Amino acid sequence: MTDLLRVENLRVGFGDTEVVKGISFSLEAGRCLAIVGESGSGKSVTARTLVGLTGGRSQVTADALEFDGRDLRGLRDRQWRDIRGRDIGFILQDALVSLDQLRPIGKEIDEALRLHRYGSREERRKRVLHLLDEVGIPEPLLRVRQLPHELSGGQRQRALIASAIALDPKLIIADEPTTALDVTVQARILHLLERIRDDGSALILISHDLAVVARMADEVAVMRYGEIVERGDAREVLSNPQHAYTRALLDAIPSTHSKGTRLSPGTPHVAPVVERAPRAADTPVLDARGLVKRYAGPDGQTRTVVDDVSFELRAGETLGVVGESGSGKTTTARIALALTEPDGGEVLLNGEPWTAVPEKARRVRRREISVIYQDPLSSFDPRWSVDQILADALPPGVRDPRKRVGELLALVGLEGEHRARRPLQLSGGQRQRVAIARALAPDPSVIVCDEPVSALDVSIQAQVLDLLTDLQEQLGLSYLFISHDLGVIHHMSDRVLVLNEGKVVETGTADEVFFAPREPYTRALVAALPRLEPRQVVRHEEAVPAAT
Repeated sequence: MTDLLRVENLRVGFGDTEVVKGISFSLEAGRCLAIVGESGSGKSVTARTLVGLTGGRSQVTADALEFDGRDLRGLRDRQWRDIRGRDIGFILQDALVSLDQLRPIGKEIDEALRLHRYGSREERRKRVLHLLDEVGIPEPLLRVRQLPHELSGGQRQRALIASAIALDPKLIIADEPTTALDVTVQARILHLLERIRDDGSALILISHDLAVVARMADEVAVMRYGEIVERGDAREVLSNPQHAYTRALLDAIPSTHSKGTRLSPGTPHVAPVVERAPRAADTPVLDARGLVKRYAGPDGQTRTVVDDVSFELRAGETLGVVGESGSGKTTTARIALALTEPDGGEVLLNGEPWTAVPEKARRVRRREISVIYQDPLSSFDPRWSVDQILADALPPGVRDPRKRVGELLALVGLEGEHRARRPLQLSGGQRQRVAIARALAPDPSVIVCDEPVSALDVSIQAQVLDLLTDLQEQLGLSYLFISHDLGVIHHMSDRVLVLNEGKVVETGTADEVFFAPREPYTRALVAALPRLEPRQVVRHEEAVPAAT
């Protein structure tokens, strides 16, 4: 077959820095090429080059850069706009940034159709509704009128996917298309992408989820520091990797088999012992009782998003919370943090009323509970240095703030040289370590981890999970750990709480929930989990250092 896409000796640089260093690959129609590697390996820059989005200051050269027989080298912006969307669809990872926050998602998707002169207004309206239904967004007639911030993270990502596939392009470039999705929605999206591929479109999949790669890819290219270090048939690369870096990526995957073991090479972090006030053994550090939360939708109807949710979190324990997008996970976490007021029920913190007291009474106790968010870049002030971010999080009365900031950086494995850097000057893994240090700053007993590793590639994720485990063991922390990644949940959790449509459908130990689920909904979640079938992951002594 004739190659739909041909890339030979592609190089991309920014100023004096070359980030893609002479890579070559080709792709036929109806085939999927997966590009994997750590953050900073050049994956996303490669993807952006193929749709002309590297920016005006980039230097792009190639011996060949051809799509469907057309030379892409030297195209002007207007020519690229004719290709993007119609011939090449591009699915970005960060839907919250990529979507216009002031425009309903229906108009966002309609724009792609309108710019390429697709049908009449009524035909476009029907196409938008069909696309939303196809990507699994419930109640499309309601959602087309909603702004991005009114949707869950998974729903936003699905809206972005709908926009990218609206015109049935010949090539789809999917840059981490399922990172923000729970396993059942992920399964639906992967099935949709498989169907599009089977209908003849080519697919370039960029993902740090190697189980997804194993399911989707015909061929895998492993990138590191801008070069392809291993490439070949997907089954062969994943079952019999030849490069030490590829083996290290596979070893870092959290799963049912990894529980109780370290995912990243190196010795555990050693944190200083923190003296805490004695606590009665039978008193939960966090006790949620009959939580209820309702919201009014844009159609005027009231929806219950948290419905009689109860749980206990004990000292030194991790309680994993799982469920589909819109199941109430994040709202439950916000209630636990006393950032959202429940319409019913209450939360006790260390045995004392927490959500049922006025905010003024809570302020003196806020240091007892902290949070790590999914995207630290959006939660940091971009103008502040790491030093300022951490100093601002310290409780009043700290005798030597500068010394304490240094101690926090040491706790999370960062050096003094990082103090003066701003968020954009840090890697993804470094930013997440700063987010953990900020959560530790007030010396809490409970940390709510809301998707703390979902945006990280597999090796950096492994380092952060190991760090959280080390800190828990050494500081006696309790984690309320929210994630759509069931492998991460099983690896980290002592007990698991399963939510569906705001209700608790099952709870038990991690092994009970994953190996012997009682409820049909839980069984469906576990069954939808992608698995790395070609290879049983084995821990290797030989490994390569991973970037932080």
